[in-house]
Amino acid sequence: MQFIDLATQQSRIKDTIDANIQAVLAHGKYIMGPEVSELEKRLSAYVGCRHAVGCASGTDALLMALMALEVGPGDAVFTTPFTFIATAEVIQLLGATPVFVDIDPATFNIDPEKLETAVQAVKTGDPTLHPLPQPIQAPGATPSLTPKCIIPVDLFGLPADYDRIDAVARKHGLYVIEDAAQSFGASLNGKKACAFGHIAATSFFPAKPLGCYGDGGMCFTDDDKLAESLKSIRVHGKGSHKYDNARIGINGRLDTLQAAVLLAKFDIFPEEVELRQTAAQRYTRNLQHLSSVVCPQIPEGYRSVWAQYSLLAGSEDKRTALQNTLKENGIPTAVYYPKPLHLQTAFECLGYHVGDFPASEDASQRIFSLPMHPYLSEEVQLQVVGAIEKAIA
Repeated sequence: MQFIDLATQQSRIKDTIDANIQAVLAHGKYIMGPEVSELEKRLSAYVGCRHAVGCASGTDALLMALMALEVGPGDAVFTTPFTFIATAEVIQLLGATPVFVDIDPATFNIDPEKLETAVQAVKTGDPTLHPLPQPIQAPGATPSLTPKCIIPVDLFGLPADYDRIDAVARKHGLYVIEDAAQSFGASLNGKKACAFGHIAATSFFPAKPLGCYGDGGMCFTDDDKLAESLKSIRVHGKGSHKYDNARIGINGRLDTLQAAVLLAKFDIFPEEVELRQTAAQRYTRNLQHLSSVVCPQIPEGYRSVWAQYSLLAGSEDKRTALQNTLKENGIPTAVYYPKPLHLQTAFECLGYHVGDFPASEDASQRIFSLPMHPYLSEEVQLQVVGAIEKAIA
């Protein structure tokens, strides 16, 4: 059994992929060729944004977004500790400071109420309001940071609560970057993921709902000036001339071959989103009666793209037992994420401790993900359900 079945997808569109690749080989424009522009136009129209800027990875998309907003040393960037490291590492790469905010245990996304408290804590330098990072330059000193930006994460394909997040941002004059690495194809009240915030960043890593055959990413924005900055940043800060650089940038260009693959995949993407809904509903319908696991909760008005289908076990030991039984039955599982960012070695310098973000810590000890992709058959899903029932009997 495949955790993510890319082979079945490829068999559907192999002729189109082959033709697209051959077209790239024929024109020879391997980086930023015409397929990149075509992909940007199609995806910006799908999302409903004025601008889409293709880049080399989802991580580069986040980094470029922060650079376009001129985030740097002394700035506080608020984000969740229950995510992949890319969300927070780009903050530190620019010399800014991640300020972690705990999650809503029902959705696994950043908690807007705790976000408001965290902003107030940074503004007043009061760690009794909310756990604050230690300043890197002077451990133990009173924090001296300027709130600058929020990076909500649309975890597992479910958009964050942007109505409430945007209200906090407006109140305090903060930028919002939507980390939509897992949510391209999702929506909130009819508005597509990647259309929220000042800039949105998504990933085309092969395992994503829309993935290429290597690394790739894209930024989205409605702001003309930000779009121009993003386009410059992805090519070493290029100005009006190749050798007249207007700013410091990165080598963040999207390969044309990856864009060609994505164009073929995007042809069937809307259908695959619907197939993901069917698969997720089938899982929930057959698992929700079990008291030993908690199924994902989708609030009213939200539509997940189901990058993952994740359950909560009763405890870490029970999760291990469930995973072992599933493995014995030939069923792969995965844990996203076994250790929250605030407890990882890379962020020790921030001085966070166990207990600072209890909802994230609890989720990391109990969560596990089942096979999830558009081509799951009912037979296979019932096999998964049966193995779970057997494990908890």
